[in-house]
Amino acid sequence: MSLTEHLLRPLLSSSARPVVTHYDDALGSRIELSVATLVNWAAKTANWLVEELDVEEGDAVAVDLPAHWQTAGVLLGTWWCGAHVVAGAAGARVAFVGPDGAADQVGEAETTAVVALDPLGRGLGGATPSGALDYLSEARLSGDDFSPLLPIAGDTPALLGSTVDEVLAQARARAGELGIGGGDRVLSTREWTLADGVLDALLAPLSVGAHLVQVTGSVPDKLAAHREAERTTVELT
Repeated sequence: MSLTEHLLRPLLSSSARPVVTHYDDALGSRIELSVATLVNWAAKTANWLVEELDVEEGDAVAVDLPAHWQTAGVLLGTWWCGAHVVAGAAGARVAFVGPDGAADQVGEAETTAVVALDPLGRGLGGATPSGALDYLSEARLSGDDFSPLLPIAGDTPALLGSTVDEVLAQARARAGELGIGGGDRVLSTREWTLADGVLDALLAPLSVGAHLVQVTGSVPDKLAAHREAERTTVELT
């Protein structure tokens, strides 16, 4: 079973409940994703990678993106189809990059997918660099349900060489070390660096069913307001 299925299946019994809330304080935006919406974006990503870009189990997919609700969909979709998340684009089947400097990164991977990081999920609006693809505009056309052609084995590389089983065990261990439990609401300002940032600030909360409140572009005097509004119980800074 893929890492994504391990993380999301236990949450499906409460698919309408919020699981990730993303604030971008620099833009003044707040986006809340339910379990169902997160699963939907992950499925669209996985289907797009498999059906349009021919990504297969074990293929390297580079993810160079900030902490963002769209990054969560990219990562979970990549793992769902059994691909291996890596840090460098060179030699990767696909590289997911943000809009800043995207044109300079085209050609390093077989395919460069630009993630617009728009708060409302809009694509690049015609500003896609030559030789790249607009992830949001294209992936949203893919199917809402995904099933791997074959079960993803636990020894499949998932994150910087660590296998599905290893990453899942690491995420659960980090949750324990950080004091994150299933009923917690986790306020995080950490970047999703590979691999520690992703493990602590995304996978650890998901692995125990906690609600993640991720803040990017953090403005210190707004954090108190976020704590109060979201009733957070654990903080990762």
